[in-house]
Amino acid sequence: MSGTKLAASQPPIPRISLTWLLVAQALVIVPHIGHLPLWVLALWLFCAGWRVQIFRMRAGYPNAWAKAGLMLAAGAGVLLSRGSLIGLDAGVVLLIAAFVLKLVELRTQRDALVLIFLGFFCVVTAYLFDDSLTAAAFSALPISALLAALIGLQQSHLAMRPWPTLRLALVMLAQALPLMLLLFVFFPRLAPLWSLPNPGNQARTGLSDSMTPADIAELSKSAELVFRATFDGPLPERNQLYWRALTFEQFDGRRWSQAPVGQLLAPPTWSKNGSPLTYSIIMQPSGQNWLFALDVAQSNAADIQHMSDFSLQRKLPVEQTLQYAVNSWPTALRAPAALSASLAHDLQLPASGDPRSRAWAAELRAQYPSNAALVQQVLTHFNREPFGYTLKPPPVGVNSIDEFLFRTRRGFCAHYAGAMTFVLRAAGIPARVVAGYQGGELNPAGRFLTVRQFDAHAWVEYWQAGQGWISVDPTFQVAPERIEQGLEQALSAEQSFLADSPLSLLRYRNIGWLNTVRQGWDNLNYGWQRWVLGYQTEQQLRFLQRWFGRMDSQLLLLALVGGGGLLLGVLTLFLFKPWRREQDPRLRQFLRFQGLLARHGVQRLPAEGPRAFALRAAAELPAQSAAIQHFAAAFEAQQYALSHPDPLALRRALATLRRALPWRFSRG
Repeated sequence: MSGTKLAASQPPIPRISLTWLLVAQALVIVPHIGHLPLWVLALWLFCAGWRVQIFRMRAGYPNAWAKAGLMLAAGAGVLLSRGSLIGLDAGVVLLIAAFVLKLVELRTQRDALVLIFLGFFCVVTAYLFDDSLTAAAFSALPISALLAALIGLQQSHLAMRPWPTLRLALVMLAQALPLMLLLFVFFPRLAPLWSLPNPGNQARTGLSDSMTPADIAELSKSAELVFRATFDGPLPERNQLYWRALTFEQFDGRRWSQAPVGQLLAPPTWSKNGSPLTYSIIMQPSGQNWLFALDVAQSNAADIQHMSDFSLQRKLPVEQTLQYAVNSWPTALRAPAALSASLAHDLQLPASGDPRSRAWAAELRAQYPSNAALVQQVLTHFNREPFGYTLKPPPVGVNSIDEFLFRTRRGFCAHYAGAMTFVLRAAGIPARVVAGYQGGELNPAGRFLTVRQFDAHAWVEYWQAGQGWISVDPTFQVAPERIEQGLEQALSAEQSFLADSPLSLLRYRNIGWLNTVRQGWDNLNYGWQRWVLGYQTEQQLRFLQRWFGRMDSQLLLLALVGGGGLLLGVLTLFLFKPWRREQDPRLRQFLRFQGLLARHGVQRLPAEGPRAFALRAAAELPAQSAAIQHFAAAFEAQQYALSHPDPLALRRALATLRRALPWRFSRG
């Protein structure tokens, strides 16, 4: 049978189904707008308009040449906008384009089914770019519209009624929720068979593997979320919240960068001291390997490595929201007996440049033979001299350290950390710059800390024999309010906090009710990340063991099968309602009519027909006579096939009668 004959043999697509398909396509595309090229949106408007004109018989279906041309144009558009047809980002754009193009060739219900199932798949791909609570809640809209389109395809009494179609779709979605929850709780968390890289065009902000002072200052203009942390016990003081990410040990005169990876792979040498801090972190995707933790951190996760510089790194980049548990010992001794060879790269300086800083370091070394005394003198210098803290430092020339220390004296944390590390190295003290974040905002409702990009910070570590690595923060000497209160207070004089984001709610934390709403929403998102996105293998086992004791694969399978069978049984009973005495929907409505009148004192007599009963009831209840006779007439028309069956008409007539009867007697 040819394609034309096959299409003619299948029923056409009802108008309601086509309407819901157009609505569903728009809702499916909305979450992708941020990463779709504009030509895809223009393509959808073109295809939707063409399909409407086809339905109105003002345009024809595309022929084979037109379809081939549209496909080639879409492929060329993906290639030009993404640089490739291979990869996650390009694949999603190509999928959305195919989803749009399929619209213009819809002829039969089979074509519509293909489009609907393709739409469900497109909804899932949106989670690759955004897995937030808002995105999850929004996805219910395109799913409902796709279900409504699927229902509208069926030749039933709903085929010409849009809102009952949507209502049935919502009911079906609600009926599926218990089974979805069961699968979520009990279905084993399996490791993926492959890893999907982060979409190439998705913007990333955050720390990088090298740093200039301007980089950290740029981060401080962003309110983007970096991670959230929850402590098992009391929260540390704010001035102890130094979240290490990575260390910079190489300096070329302008930029600090990490040491080669090979130097960092050796396990760190340190000894625990005091009680540990126990906490968990939910980290946003960064596209980088390093994690965030307080010193000295230890994690038992199999894919987390402990680097020789006391940082934590993951074997694979963090491409999706990641939850991990950490123990930290703030008073631990770090490499107190390090070998000179291992400290050599922490004394590295460019062969030339910044002569005044080198001369000052030589003077300090001559005056202070003790490393601790020399370090303290540098900190005192920053504290007593007229240094300033600003996001808008004056520009510096080739000798950046000299110009900052002796001319501009205004800068951000990276200026102070870099300058101090340079001076200490010039004085013969092993030192390095540590980059990460400092502080965090406490959410009172959820008792967790929220760390954002504007909390980015840099500080200094220097090595002392017998004491190991010691952390100092020169920024504290210049702007102690940055460490004790936060960036907003430190920049209050120049009013540059989030100056490029006037609509950010973080700028209005002084407005009580607005801040409460913001923190409440933040708490909801944190719960979503912690209990839904973070519900992975370890969390699942802990949860099930807490509720069911010992849990292995056999018990998990039994719980899944047993719970699923029970839920399906309950849903089956709910749908078929075998306890109802009457299966005929028309007679069921008449029995409700009879029971309603009985509660108002009008009992149906034995062998009394529907019309006679209605006439007698109308005589006994004259105020409701019209409503009674209207229901009786509708029932006769339905029961004796005087019109097309319409159970909803009987239901509406019964509802009209119920409203007309005195409310104090009615229980229906």
